[in-house]
Amino acid sequence: MLTKKQLDLLEFIHKRVQRDGVPPSFDEMKEALDLRSKSGIHRLITALEERGFIRRLAHRARALEIVKLPDAMQTKTGFTPRVINGDKPDSTPARAMPVSTGSVELSVMGRIAAGVPISAISEVSHNVHVPQSMVGAGDHYALEVKGDSMIEAGINDGDVVVIRETEVADNGDIVVALIEGQEATLKRFRQNGSAIALEAANPAYETRVFRDDQVKVQGRLVGLIRTY
Repeated sequence: MLTKKQLDLLEFIHKRVQRDGVPPSFDEMKEALDLRSKSGIHRLITALEERGFIRRLAHRARALEIVKLPDAMQTKTGFTPRVINGDKPDSTPARAMPVSTGSVELSVMGRIAAGVPISAISEVSHNVHVPQSMVGAGDHYALEVKGDSMIEAGINDGDVVVIRETEVADNGDIVVALIEGQEATLKRFRQNGSAIALEAANPAYETRVFRDDQVKVQGRLVGLIRTY
């Protein structure tokens, strides 16, 4: 049986994974549970791991995967893991299209920087299959992540992110941002008046601030595919 704090943390992680496709950072967990230090979060995560509710992904800094939920929470929220094992690349590029009941095929549109911005999205490299429940309504595409600036958000070099096409974002969303029409990057979005901050989830990288006319949102993160 879980304590209230353990249950609160599990529910917070689950909601964030459902919303963003990636788990929250330790700082976000600490703030959500109103704890004074990260050590308390570490203890709660260890307890949840020992009870089989979550799993820490090997060799991945702060990357968590929900394995199961208590019966009461499953009834309340429903449980659909948002980190899935990726298929091997298909050889024939294609537009996003249904491939079977409950599954959708998305085009991987090249690589996106989670670090220093690189060239903007270029061309289809291969296709991946994702659950229909991950994409929902609207147009979607996938991108391969290059770099480690979002590692504390559970996004690692080599992961494939699933992006819902949109030109608008709320503060805190992880987005594909096109900078000055030339370079694309994957960052957390913050807007304050006419200024837009693109935040990394790695203390080694500084937050970059631009005028709102220098940044165009091209999509919002909704899922993550990891191949082992």
